[in-house]
Amino acid sequence: MPYGGPPPPAVMPAKDVRPRRIWYVVAAVVALALAGTGATVLLVTVKSAVRSVDTGRSFPSGGSQKVSFTKGKTKAIFVSQSGKGRVNCNIPDMRAGSMTRPDSTFQVTAGSRTWERVLEVEPGSSGDYALTCTSERQAEFAVGDRPHVGATAGATFAAIGLFFAAVAAAVAISAVTAVRRGRHRRQYAAASAASPQWGGPLPFGPPSGLPPGPLS
Repeated sequence: MPYGGPPPPAVMPAKDVRPRRIWYVVAAVVALALAGTGATVLLVTVKSAVRSVDTGRSFPSGGSQKVSFTKGKTKAIFVSQSGKGRVNCNIPDMRAGSMTRPDSTFQVTAGSRTWERVLEVEPGSSGDYALTCTSERQAEFAVGDRPHVGATAGATFAAIGLFFAAVAAAVAISAVTAVRRGRHRRQYAAASAASPQWGGPLPFGPPSGLPPGPLS
């Protein structure tokens, strides 16, 4: 048996463990960068959608508003009302067929109001036209730019994807760092245990100072 018993388990100094703990900081920085980018994309998308509705020139159900149209540029008519109600709009001086109902729905919230796109207008000529709208419910109407539904949805999904990527990156980098640091510690401990023990084995024979036995 080794003299003096086995040594205590070798403990690797924290500063020597690889990879370093700085990688946990890197994981946090990467996650914050991705999440911040996602938040920026989402914020820009929402602001762009809100600005597309001219809420400053809204008018009530039964009222009229003069709108400036440009040939080839489609405008959208939005309504803000409590619940669902049948909406009718009319532009007397515009050619028939200029006003259509969109195939998809699009809503945007500005302040305390939610605006829903209900109609689109593709004018055949430029000019100022009187727009009149009514609803079965108490409602406000506003005109805005035609929303790019596909681009808005794509930007929204991209922002959500960046949030998920932030979480995945933080977890992956932290997990790999923890596993490799643990492996490095175990390798160090195994190498230390395999090295020669201090003191070595006791020499064979009687202790010094005692007379030799009959067979010496």
